[in-house]
Amino acid sequence: MNNFNEIISQSKPTLVDFFATWCGPCKMQSPILEQVKQNVGDKANVIKIDIDSNSELAARYRVQSVPTLILFKNGEPVWRAVGVQQAALLEGKIYEHAEG
Repeated sequence: MNNFNEIISQSKPTLVDFFATWCGPCKMQSPILEQVKQNVGDKANVIKIDIDSNSELAARYRVQSVPTLILFKNGEPVWRAVGVQQAALLEGKIYEHAEG
């Protein structure tokens, strides 16, 4: 993903889902992320990074299990979790770091 650094460097929080197409829990996380994306609207970016086609990014952020979710703000990781995360938790973390 060419513009990854540009996206995560924004003051708007960016939730990144590091996933793999072969990963069962990642498939469970996907509809939850769609729900989060709808609920938070333009308060945050929600993007998915396939670790198999972006292995250098996965290595840079020490992604060892999938799904790994990392919330970035101003280019810095401010929160991270491994495994399937529920929408309410993810939205709470986004709102915690969102502008006003």
